[in-house]
Amino acid sequence: MSQAEILEKLKTAVEEMDSDLAEAAAKEAIAAGVEPLVAINDGLGAGMKTMSDLFDEGEVFVPQLVVAAEAFDAAVAILKEAIPDDQKDQASKGKVLLYTVQGDIHDIGKNIVKTMMSASGFDVIDLGRDVLTEEVVKQAKEHKVDIIAGAALMTTTMPGQRDVISILKEEGIRDQFKCMFGGAPVSPEWVEKIGGDAYAETASEAVEKAKALVAELRG
Repeated sequence: MSQAEILEKLKTAVEEMDSDLAEAAAKEAIAAGVEPLVAINDGLGAGMKTMSDLFDEGEVFVPQLVVAAEAFDAAVAILKEAIPDDQKDQASKGKVLLYTVQGDIHDIGKNIVKTMMSASGFDVIDLGRDVLTEEVVKQAKEHKVDIIAGAALMTTTMPGQRDVISILKEEGIRDQFKCMFGGAPVSPEWVEKIGGDAYAETASEAVEKAKALVAELRG
C-alpha cells in the first residue's frame, strides 16, 4: 500500500469515526515507513478538518465530533511511539490552558473547543468552569502553557477575561502567554479593548487562531 493510500485510510478512519480502522491504519503507516508526523498531520489531521467543517455547517454534532476525536487519539497513541525523541516537540502544536471564567457555569462550547484542539495536536489543560482568575494565572505558570484560552457565556462574567490580563500585567509576565477569548457575548472589539491577542467565534476558528499564536511565540 502506498503512502498516499495509507494517508487516505487514516483520513477515512477519522471521518467514519472508526477507532479500529484508525489503529490498523496507524500500524500500517509505521510498517510502511511513513513518517509519524506526516501520518498525523496529513492523514488524521485531514480527517479532523473534514469533521470540523461538517460541524461548522451543522452536518455533524457534538457526539460525532467526540467519537471522531477518539479515533484520532487511538491512532496518534500508536504513531507517537514511533516518533524519534528529537522530533517529539514537533508532535505537539503547543500547550493550551482552557477554562470558563469565574462566575460562569456554562461549558458546552468550551468542551467542543477542547475536543477540536486536542484532536488537532494541542496539549490541552482543561480547568473546567467557574474558575477563579487567580487560579488561571497560577496554573498557566505551573504548566508553562503557550496560550490561555477563556470562555465567557454571559455579559456579566466577561470582565473575568479582562481580569486575567490585568493580573498577568501586574506580575510582569503578560508577554509570556498568548491570550485568546471567546463566548456568545464576546466580540473582537471586546478582546482588543482588554488587551487580548485573539478572538475566536467557533471551535475550528479557535484551532486556527491557536496555531497562529503559537507560531508567533516560537518565532
